[in-house]
Amino acid sequence: STREDGENFIFYEGPPTANGKPGIHHMMARTLKDSVNRYWTMKGYKVNRKAGWDTHGLPVEIEVEKQLGIEGKQQIEEYGIAEFNEKCKASVFTYKDMWEQMSKRMGFMVDLDNPYITLDDNYIETGWWIINEFFKAGLVYEGYKILPYCPRCGTGLASHEVAQGYKDVKVNTITAKFKRCDADEYFLAWTTTPWTLASNVSLTVGPDVDYVKVKMTAGEEEGNVFYVAKALADKTLGADNYEVLQEMKGKDLEYVEYEQLMPFCKPDRKGFFVTCMDYVSTEDGTGIVHTAPAFGEDDYQCGLKYDLPFLQPVDERGCYTETPWKGQFVMADGLDIEIIKWLAQENKIFAKQKLEHNYPHCWRCDTPLVYYAKPSWYIKMTALRDQLVENNNKVNWYPDFVGEKRFGNWLEDVKDWAISRNRYWGTPIPIWRCECGHLECVGSKADLIAKADQNIDESIELHRPYVDDVTFTCPVCGKTMHRIPEVMDCWFDSGAMPFAQWHYTFE
Repeated sequence: STREDGENFIFYEGPPTANGKPGIHHMMARTLKDSVNRYWTMKGYKVNRKAGWDTHGLPVEIEVEKQLGIEGKQQIEEYGIAEFNEKCKASVFTYKDMWEQMSKRMGFMVDLDNPYITLDDNYIETGWWIINEFFKAGLVYEGYKILPYCPRCGTGLASHEVAQGYKDVKVNTITAKFKRCDADEYFLAWTTTPWTLASNVSLTVGPDVDYVKVKMTAGEEEGNVFYVAKALADKTLGADNYEVLQEMKGKDLEYVEYEQLMPFCKPDRKGFFVTCMDYVSTEDGTGIVHTAPAFGEDDYQCGLKYDLPFLQPVDERGCYTETPWKGQFVMADGLDIEIIKWLAQENKIFAKQKLEHNYPHCWRCDTPLVYYAKPSWYIKMTALRDQLVENNNKVNWYPDFVGEKRFGNWLEDVKDWAISRNRYWGTPIPIWRCECGHLECVGSKADLIAKADQNIDESIELHRPYVDDVTFTCPVCGKTMHRIPEVMDCWFDSGAMPFAQWHYTFE
């Protein structure tokens, strides 16, 4: 019996991507799911079991790139986005028959005849409706996400991809001298990436860390006055080379201003002062951290807290757009020496040393990765934190520590969700932008048709490049609005499934 009048037991089928073959682990998962569903059916509940296919995302694109013998975004665009996405659409069902055969043979009771498919226009339309609900509530915004980024492939890498490519490399590290604005004194900060110094906008100290102001009594820097963490003074300066003039906590130095180290980028607001963050340690360096929000997650968070300028003199190919080294790849052999020479001529180096450290390289092409601030669209999950925690506390978790500790702790510390990807095969983000700054979000196909400058109808496919060709007239200034080029993170497709599998709210 289908238990038509029975109380619902809700089951969500987490879908496979059918461009990969099923394996024994899929059988195990399906057996566990099926046993739970059968149990609740036997207890008299109605259990809908809609099958599903996950069809978007970078793994699909990479598979198609291999088939076509092309690599990277430039070659995809030369090939043609429409043609490339058609290949992606075909590739996702390569092993569909195999999956269905396995499911039937093992007796997995699921409706394979009416599956939800994440590439389907109806599914995408519900995704658009969800994004629009967030947008109307003021929970969608554009910010930056720090990504390990491969400049040759033109894409960010997930953490598991980064883990595949670590290599030992020798780097030139330096301790730079940052001159205090109102005194002939210097803050010392250490870095393993001299190429990021052009983006420096603050020096960060630990608020409760002990710092010293010292006068050098020996060596080349004799007579100069420096600031360093007390615990690292001997290691940095040499035990008998200085006398302590003053001791202070990090928080006593907050907002002290210093001169821009490499004045190649013009800031759009006030920067170049001391900031306080709890992540600063006294394990290595000087206890004073050179901070460049364009190139590190901690740095970026510091930039948000203090409203620091955002200096990004590096393009998507990993090459300088400003500085005397314009056009050079920032990780190129020898560039660090050029930067060090420039700093030495300006008398801005206290010390330098060669160091071997483990650095991530792209697992596909072996290029050193750049930790890189990419513009990204976010859903403001932090605004929903209390609601999320409250809901989680109502869940009956087995075993309880998974929900209370692992998942519970993650929710307590929830971050805003970076939902955008600079790719091709995915749910297009339905936001149109005008150069005047006005944004419009589309929540349905009917909404798209009503706003479009072009004469389009229900037959339009909701993928790139078709939606990219649709423009609106800006209601604020009358100019032409274009869709932002990004697509959704494919995990958004997965999360939308409870609604999108039924084409909610349209059916």
